[in-house]
Amino acid sequence: MKTAIVVAIGENGVIGNDGGLPWRLSTDMKRFKAQTMGKPIIMGRKTWESFPRRPLPGRLNIVITRDGNYRAEGARVVGSLGEAIAIAREQAEADGIDEICVIGGGEIYAQALNSADTLHVTHVAAAPRGDTRFPEIDPETWYVAEEESFPAGEKDSHPTRYVVYERHRK
Repeated sequence: MKTAIVVAIGENGVIGNDGGLPWRLSTDMKRFKAQTMGKPIIMGRKTWESFPRRPLPGRLNIVITRDGNYRAEGARVVGSLGEAIAIAREQAEADGIDEICVIGGGEIYAQALNSADTLHVTHVAAAPRGDTRFPEIDPETWYVAEEESFPAGEKDSHPTRYVVYERHRK
């Protein structure tokens, strides 16, 4: 069972600003949907609350929060990344799926990076203002398995480069 991180990152490491995304990337949102559809998705409370429509359909939505009284209609609420991964793996196995996806935010990515197998990264050709950053992708730990560049589409604010990183096996 693979654990994948799915993220869009600006040239300056920014992934978010004021609880939202600092860009408009319709093309990447379609890729995100295709990449995560049918798979359990794990996110922090702030990421959950940033979605205009919740839950994301066609996926088990798992929300991590320290607030034991928090309710997220249509999602499973848990208190830790470990608990979220256990639930996601159980569901994925039951559904015959071989990957679970961590989709944000910054704090959850930082926790998940050490145990992830794959990074699905959209590198955004922009350096926006932001208050949330992704940890550095260390080339000693990760190698580029796939890479493709995309010009900005009609509904995109910036061009992007989609990269799949795999963990070096020792």
